[in-house]
Amino acid sequence: MDATQIIIDGDTPGIAWQLPVLHFTGSKPDAPKVYIQAALHAGELPGTALAHFLCERLRQAETEGAVLSDIIVVPHANPIGAAQSHFGEMQGRFDLGTRTNFNRDFPLISARDRHLLIENLERYPAADRLKRQLIHMALGADLVIDLHCDDESLQYAYIDEAFWPEAADLAAALNMDAVLLSDGESSAFEEAVSFAWKYDVPGEKKVHLPGKLSVTVELRGTRDVYPEMAKRDAEGLWRFLAARGAVRDDDVSLPSFTGPAVPLDNVEMIRAPQAGTVLFHRNIGERVVEGDLLATILTAPGMPNGTIDVHAPQAGLIVTRASDRLVRRRGDLMKIGCDRPSAAARKPGTLED
Repeated sequence: MDATQIIIDGDTPGIAWQLPVLHFTGSKPDAPKVYIQAALHAGELPGTALAHFLCERLRQAETEGAVLSDIIVVPHANPIGAAQSHFGEMQGRFDLGTRTNFNRDFPLISARDRHLLIENLERYPAADRLKRQLIHMALGADLVIDLHCDDESLQYAYIDEAFWPEAADLAAALNMDAVLLSDGESSAFEEAVSFAWKYDVPGEKKVHLPGKLSVTVELRGTRDVYPEMAKRDAEGLWRFLAARGAVRDDDVSLPSFTGPAVPLDNVEMIRAPQAGTVLFHRNIGERVVEGDLLATILTAPGMPNGTIDVHAPQAGLIVTRASDRLVRRRGDLMKIGCDRPSAAARKPGTLED
């Protein structure tokens, strides 16, 4: 394993961040190149734990000559966000300087223009330099895996329809509970990578990308950071790499993925109609039917008629749930994956900011 660091100078005097990059050199030139990163939202650490144990396995495989692909692992992709603390709480989702989500505003370019990403980097602020370095590394790969987590959540992934159903092997290897099929219409990291591949020839869009994959994996919830869980996740990702020919493991065989795979239009975003204290009646992983009571919001505690009930708009699987029990008006409560499109209008792109 070759460990290097990318230095990102700050936008104020005396500040710089170090971005560790771990590189495993493969023995098979035509094997698919792999890029894996974790914690782009700096406080989302299940992926960092997975990466730690995966690298243990890869180092062992190196000694056995079983690493076939060039594999790059970035265990913590956002040192800028990790350094942001506000009243003792890490603020790793949004850049406090620009209010921009660290997983938005990645450059949308053609893959043939990859080299332009790191030209004249000094022109850009630190967060943009970080994003350009990350996507530049990713576009040198064929399989790109961006490890995130949700709030309270099942194990699921956002996968562009251009990679489906080929990417069902990743869902099976990681024992995912669900897949949300995205439309690739945002500037999030994994969609910026797929954009570059789709428009490798500017103006000509490819609708299917065999042999390629760019995916956001949601490794359950923010607090699901445990050694045995991370080891199982790392073993799952190892199985995927073996199935794709990136590492050699003759004992690996993958089952079929049997979970739901639903378009984003079929995801019901359950939001609070008013602010208040949330009392949840249903948990992640439960299936609901239309009309089921999901939550009660105490809008005026102690007062007559001081509650509002929130019901399921249609049947589906509860994929995520908010961990905060005090919510603002229109705050997110749940995501429910359903068989039918939601009646609520959805703009193209990601479900959340």
